[in-house]
Amino acid sequence: MTNPLRALETAGQAVWLDYLHRQILDDGELARLIDQDGVTGLTSNPSIFEKAIGDGDAYDARIQAELKRGSLAPMALYERIAIADIQAAADIFRPTFDRLGGRDGFVSLEVSPTLANDTEGTIAEARRLWGAVGRPNLMIKVPGTPAGVPAIRQLVGEGININVTLLFGVDAYLAVADAHMAGLEAFKAGGGDISLVHGVASFFVSRIDTKIDGAIDARLQANPPTDAAVRLRRLRGRIAIANAKRAYQRYLELIEGPRWKPLAAAGAPPQRLLWASTGVKDPAYPDTLYIDSLIGPDTVNTMPPKTMDAFRDHGTVAPSLTDAVAEAEHDLAEAQGLGLDLDGVTDALVVEGVELFAKAFDELLRAVAAKSRQMAGAA
Repeated sequence: MTNPLRALETAGQAVWLDYLHRQILDDGELARLIDQDGVTGLTSNPSIFEKAIGDGDAYDARIQAELKRGSLAPMALYERIAIADIQAAADIFRPTFDRLGGRDGFVSLEVSPTLANDTEGTIAEARRLWGAVGRPNLMIKVPGTPAGVPAIRQLVGEGININVTLLFGVDAYLAVADAHMAGLEAFKAGGGDISLVHGVASFFVSRIDTKIDGAIDARLQANPPTDAAVRLRRLRGRIAIANAKRAYQRYLELIEGPRWKPLAAAGAPPQRLLWASTGVKDPAYPDTLYIDSLIGPDTVNTMPPKTMDAFRDHGTVAPSLTDAVAEAEHDLAEAQGLGLDLDGVTDALVVEGVELFAKAFDELLRAVAAKSRQMAGAA
């Protein structure tokens, strides 16, 4: 039987792994995912690193070795570990990168989420991490906040690959798409080769349904059954997918537009939409919902291991991203008419996402500090 993960490539969608741990680098698991499942990239974030370093003893020997070289603050120690893991992952993906002519095979490393509202700080850290990792198949993750938009424009204008993260609303996506194109235009004007500059726009999915469904459930519980209640109930689990389909329609309009065509003629690859937060939170929904429903050309789906296993087992591959677009628009209009305030939800999710990643980053540094003390005590 055809592996559904491998079939996504035929549909034009790349599969990235939303997970990083030293163990999958050392034991061959990542190489197996590449060879057998067609995985062509990897993303990381502070939560993933916190779990990897804080749980178990997989990183103890490396922390101990670093400490023997001299005392390090938790931030410096984390960076050495993270950069080494990212470099190792990038090297494992390098044959993929070369085989695809540099069009995929990317590994992403995030700037500190504490810089999400600091344009200059984001630019400085992105430059530093880009230089420290030193791999052409690296993407630096920059949040698509108002402060992140000018940073994205500047960094792309310097030829740095950017993975824009924490996108929830279509307007926010359009702002970073504009910044990416502006950066390419600046790089090209300065004599740069824009065929070498790559980017993705990471559009988060499941968190939208979690918020919208919660609002629907609260309204249903508080009000007697009515026609509006029936309409509300029908929208459960549909708004995040409809929102993503709208974003993809805007992407299709952009790449057919007069601004993008000269960039494409000069070799610029498109800034692909990447579907993030694709693990299903509501057990009432199919566990492959956000994979099955968002398949289309020039896109990426970054999957946590559990979701990847589920899709390998029983995923369905069809051109779903451009299917029932009119119905998706109807759902969005219905949600607005019923007062579900999608714009307010997406704005709040950006703030919440920054706070959650900052908290995870703080917990990550605490985990590194705890391991350091443990290793120092053992020594």
